[in-house]
Amino acid sequence: MKKSKKIAIACAIALTIFSLFLWWLTGKWMDEGLEPAADGTNDYVIVLGARVKKDSLSLSLQYRLDATLQYANEYPHVTIILSGGQGPDEPISEAEAKRRFLTENGIAEERLILEAASTSTYENILFSKKLLPSEISSITIITSDYHLARARKIAASLGLESDGVSAKTPKVVAAKLTVRERIALVKTYIVGK
Repeated sequence: MKKSKKIAIACAIALTIFSLFLWWLTGKWMDEGLEPAADGTNDYVIVLGARVKKDSLSLSLQYRLDATLQYANEYPHVTIILSGGQGPDEPISEAEAKRRFLTENGIAEERLILEAASTSTYENILFSKKLLPSEISSITIITSDYHLARARKIAASLGLESDGVSAKTPKVVAAKLTVRERIALVKTYIVGK
């Protein structure tokens, strides 16, 4: 066997081993991101954005709002920051869609703060942090289960401790979103965003 072929095989094996390790590591990070689970200790909750369709909520956003509604009813003292701007294909901002859903389901308007300018997870948390009272350094984050680890890592990079409420992930998009999230999680660990 030629030396160049041996090198190519060795590189392929090394790349496979590294990829498997990275898959395992990001899965471990995602599992660790689910803890600690929120218990009402934090007075402020940030609900992260997800797509608003022309005539309805995306399933991801619906699940996040279902989790928010349950948590808000269980802990009526919390103030909820609804984060998410309006994309070019969205009829209203994600924050406004969340407000409408929650108020239609009995959550008092005065418990809600809208952050309607963000376009990414990093901006969701950064812009929401600016709406917090200056003495607040710990928050609860509500987002999809696969997304919680990265969101909490970003919050930590912005000086916020956090616990979390995980919403389920729609089965129809779970594989695609989980793969994409693993890549984004590695990026967040490297560059902090």
